[in-house]
Amino acid sequence: MYEIAIIGGGPAGVSAAIFAAKAGKKTLVFDSGKSMTARAWIENHYGVAETTGPALLETGRNQATKFGAEFVTDAVVDITPEGEGFVVKTEGQEFQAKHVLIATGALTDLAEKVGLNLVPGTEPRIKSNIEVDKDGRTNVKGIWAAGTVAGVSVHTIITAGHGAAVAINIISELNGERYVDHDVLK
Repeated sequence: MYEIAIIGGGPAGVSAAIFAAKAGKKTLVFDSGKSMTARAWIENHYGVAETTGPALLETGRNQATKFGAEFVTDAVVDITPEGEGFVVKTEGQEFQAKHVLIATGALTDLAEKVGLNLVPGTEPRIKSNIEVDKDGRTNVKGIWAAGTVAGVSVHTIITAGHGAAVAINIISELNGERYVDHDVLK
């Protein structure tokens, strides 16, 4: 069983995967290849002078993989509760996870299907968002949301930061105490 299954391979989802995997959590990311970032030119991401969306996505995926995150290139079609976690289903596979993080950008169809509360979108051209508390929790215990789908700005730096913040909250819940990840120069 995975400790954290992340649905979405954009900046929010992969940033969450970096933190989760680096924290030693068994992490799985579902990437359907539909990230808005795949079509982006980026000049407003801290620490990066300019880059393409595909290059940013590749860098993030490489970082997450380096720490042990696993990737499935497929779309999730359903999430169902089972025992103390969930079964996450694609067209042809099923995976078990204790926590699920939805980071699907502008897409809320899956969230609606599994009974998550939706609210009007907060960004231009974003129809709806998943209703979350300040920590990223949804109305279904164990399902979280991060990034644009959770109501934050579509900018990559903001969605990436939000994905990391929600991952920290999930890790903290799994650990039973607040998790902090600080590396220092050697």
